[in-house]
Amino acid sequence: MNLFEKIFNYQVISRLEESGTIAVTAKEAFEDGTRRKLEALLEAESGPDLRDILIEKARSRERHVYHPLLRPLRRLLMNGQGLRISYRLKNGTVNEDQSGFPCKLEYSMVKREWYLLWYHTRRHALMATKLANISSVEEKAMPAPVAEKLRQKVAGLLESRKRQAVVEVVPAYNEELSRILYAFSCFEKEVSYDEAADVYRIRLTYQADESEFVLSKIRFLGLRVRVKEGRYLLRRMAEASSKALARYGQDGAEPLPETAADQDIPG
Repeated sequence: MNLFEKIFNYQVISRLEESGTIAVTAKEAFEDGTRRKLEALLEAESGPDLRDILIEKARSRERHVYHPLLRPLRRLLMNGQGLRISYRLKNGTVNEDQSGFPCKLEYSMVKREWYLLWYHTRRHALMATKLANISSVEEKAMPAPVAEKLRQKVAGLLESRKRQAVVEVVPAYNEELSRILYAFSCFEKEVSYDEAADVYRIRLTYQADESEFVLSKIRFLGLRVRVKEGRYLLRRMAEASSKALARYGQDGAEPLPETAADQDIPG
């Protein structure tokens, strides 16, 4: 979030507070009884006139973070039982009444989609299904010993998918450590400090299929960080750097002359 966005958001929130407006989440996130109680409490209240406060501009198709299946799926996960699921494939066909064991819910920051991770007991495979593609899901009773065996198997599979990398903060940007950590906020991480070298090192832990998202964060941070460990990330960053140098004629050629305008561009 840039400075303009922060200022704009603060102004919007301030105006809403002055008008007595409280922002709430999607209505599906409330239990029916809770929602009815809130509606009854607010029935006599007149809504504020926001026409002079907010102007809605054209936007792309909206994707809500909340999904109606989140609540029943969380309950299903807590019960530790099996599931019976029907879901749509990319080609439009529907796999109906598939048996499995639920693992966890994940939100993809790249695709902005919720996924259900579950173990397909017939295919003996770990599946990741978009909640948007699930047509029905229900709990399926499972003996406790079988459920425990599957839980341990799934834990091993998830552990095998984990990857680690070490990213160093370039000392000149140590003052921006909080901003850099915020960029990696959606990953497991450990931060260490080498006092002799004045270097912060961030050890990231992420799933194998999140590698491209990690790369996008590293590229976003630019000169502030460098990859120290992580074979895949090192290779991809080297490839991207080589392509960039070749594109701009810096593969052994004389560098382009610097202009006064170039000197004004912040690093």
